[in-house]
Amino acid sequence: MEPTILQQSLPVAPWADPRLRRMPGTLPLDMADWLRVDEAYGAQMALRARLIAERRDAVIGVTPQALPAVAELYDFVLDHLPDGFRREGGAVHCPDGRRVDLDAARPLETLGHLVQEDLCLMEEDGAGEHLLSAAVLCFPAGWTLAEKLGRPMMRIHLPVEKYTEDVGRRVQRLLDAVRPGAGLWRANAHHSRAPLFNPLREDAPKDVTAQAEMPFIRSERQCLIRLPRTRAVLFSIHTYVVARAALTPEQAAALVEFPIHRAA
Repeated sequence: MEPTILQQSLPVAPWADPRLRRMPGTLPLDMADWLRVDEAYGAQMALRARLIAERRDAVIGVTPQALPAVAELYDFVLDHLPDGFRREGGAVHCPDGRRVDLDAARPLETLGHLVQEDLCLMEEDGAGEHLLSAAVLCFPAGWTLAEKLGRPMMRIHLPVEKYTEDVGRRVQRLLDAVRPGAGLWRANAHHSRAPLFNPLREDAPKDVTAQAEMPFIRSERQCLIRLPRTRAVLFSIHTYVVARAALTPEQAAALVEFPIHRAA
C-alpha cells in the first residue's frame, strides 16, 4: 500500500479564483516559478523512483515522432532547474540530497528522477489537433498513459463529461497560440481518496464513494510551454494533495460557495 504523501498547504485554490474557475482558465507563467520544490519533494521523488524502477512501462511512454522533442525537453528542463539543484559534471545534486546521474540516452527516466512535475509532450497531428506524443507520468489522476499515448486531445478526454466539443475547440486554440517564452498555467482540483499513482482505464467502474468520505483535496498546477526548436507543447503537472483541514479559512469558505467535483 502506497503511503499517503501530503503537502501542508495548497498554494492555489482554483475554486477561489474567478480567473481559474472557467475552463481553460489560464494565466501567464513566470518561467522563474515554473518548476517547484515543496515540502513533499523528498517523499514524492522516492515514490517516483520506485515507479520508474518497478512500473517503467506504466509511467513512461514515447512515440517515434516524439524523439526530437524529448531530446529538446531534456536540455530545456536541465536549463531551468530552480534553486536547490546543483549541476556538477555529469550529475545533478537534488534538494533532498540525492545525486542523479545525467543520461541523455534515457531522458525521460532522468527527468523523472529530478523534478516533481510530470512532463507530457503534445505535438500537432497534421489534422488540426495536438496528440500526446511522450510523457513521464508518475501521478495520473484516474487515467492510464497507455490508453492516451498517441491519441489527439478530443479522444483523450472522451470520458470527461465536462470536456465538450466547445471546450475542446477552446483548448486547441490555446495550444495553437502558446508561444516560446510566453508560457501559461492553470490549476484544477477535486475531492479524492486515491494515492498519487492512480491509473484507471476508461472502462473502469466509477467509484461510488460519497464526496464527504473523501478525505483529501487533490490539485494539479498545469503549465503549457512551447519548446522553441521542435515547437512541441510541454504540459507539466505539479500535483498537490492536502487534507481538508489544511485549507485556509478563506479557501474553505470559497469551497462551500463554489463546490468542486469528486473523483477517485
